[in-house]
Amino acid sequence: MTTSESIRLKAPSHPGGFLKHEVLEPLELSVTTASHILGVTRPTLSALLNERAHLSPEMALRFEKAFGISMDTLMRMQNSYDIAQARKREANIVVAPYKQSLKSLPDAYLAPR
Repeated sequence: MTTSESIRLKAPSHPGGFLKHEVLEPLELSVTTASHILGVTRPTLSALLNERAHLSPEMALRFEKAFGISMDTLMRMQNSYDIAQARKREANIVVAPYKQSLKSLPDAYLAPR
């Protein structure tokens, strides 16, 4: 694995930055114009594009319908970004491994549902 691949895997891009730089800027669309095209408020779109808000499935679908970018791809980008952010905070999350054996669990927990 090359250094650039390693960096990319550890620091995935926020989908808002991607949409801003790879979709709206090349089309020379302002945030106001893009918000009208997408049917959302300007502050909502601005927060996403400036990486202050998460990409919702509904917003991803709006981008797919308006600009032809796969909703699935955008949601994978958001998921990868979220995972990387959680990993950055991993040291601050203190949880001990669960070690109880299945034999000591009550039957209600073991019954098929």
